[in-house]
Amino acid sequence: MAEKLHVSRRVREIDHSGVLDLEALIAIDEPVILRGLAADWPLVQAGRRSPQEAAAYLRRFDAGRPVTGYVGDPAIRGRFHYDETATAMNFAAKRIALGEFLDHVLGHLGDAEAPAYYIGSTDLDTYLPEFRAENDLMPHGNVFDRHPPLASIWIGNRTIASAHHDMSNNAAVCAVGRRRFTLFPPDQVANLYPGPLAPTPGGQVVSMVDFAAPDLEAYPRFAAAIAAGSVADLEAGDVLVYPALWWHHVEALDDFNVLVNYWWNAAPAFMDTPMDTMLHALLSLRDRPAQEKRAWRAMFDHYVFGDAEAVAAHLPPPARGPLAPLDEPGARQLRAYLLHRLNR
Repeated sequence: MAEKLHVSRRVREIDHSGVLDLEALIAIDEPVILRGLAADWPLVQAGRRSPQEAAAYLRRFDAGRPVTGYVGDPAIRGRFHYDETATAMNFAAKRIALGEFLDHVLGHLGDAEAPAYYIGSTDLDTYLPEFRAENDLMPHGNVFDRHPPLASIWIGNRTIASAHHDMSNNAAVCAVGRRRFTLFPPDQVANLYPGPLAPTPGGQVVSMVDFAAPDLEAYPRFAAAIAAGSVADLEAGDVLVYPALWWHHVEALDDFNVLVNYWWNAAPAFMDTPMDTMLHALLSLRDRPAQEKRAWRAMFDHYVFGDAEAVAAHLPPPARGPLAPLDEPGARQLRAYLLHRLNR
């Protein structure tokens, strides 16, 4: 049976006074909204006048490189997801000129049966160079100098990005139109019923639950996720900041929407992605006997999730090897050892 569930908790709003302290906000360890922080962006101002002016503003920065555009039949209701087999997508992707894509979106303004149009995670500096010279976030403390972000743009009409997580912190600027984020802490992963590891609609695992009509017989724990979730309703110029690995379901609520986001991570660049670790754990740990898995959980708690300094404090420094704090040469050495083991 499908029924609409509602998230009652609202994301906290922060009095920013024009200051964006990303490190302090991420330390809160929950999503926060900074209302109107980007209200003076020229793109935001253009979008408030009309979708056509916002599109014309974006065209000024077009480098002429084809972008990847996604198109879905009106029947998908804007939800870019799987087909009924869950082995293929319910939309098509093609390379297209940015201007042509914008024309498609603008040509369906006010059309209740419009196809779903979506450009996702398109690198600003590559495809719209000089855009950030006029529209950019300037965080306090030079955090982006120390941890350069991936700045991306997302353009489309009334579309839905199903609940998923990213491995970096995120500062999302609602630049044109309105957006609704429904967010869940990482511990809700099981209650969100993640889909296949591959293929995925956009590179990350997504929830299999249709939030507009959740089937609680097929996905009964989803009700617990809704109880733990929080909603951020964003207007143009608002900024939403949330930590890595928080699940987020994103709805674009108008006929023309633009979002700009910044992904960054304080981890050193030489560190590998934890997703590789998880995939290797599927290979090496998941199907072992339960008592062995309990023992390995204790080992991981000791060596990985515990106090990184205490784990080798009883050893002389020359004997600590990879138990010592990693640097770039140490990471290369450990990676080479792992590659040798994996290729045996």
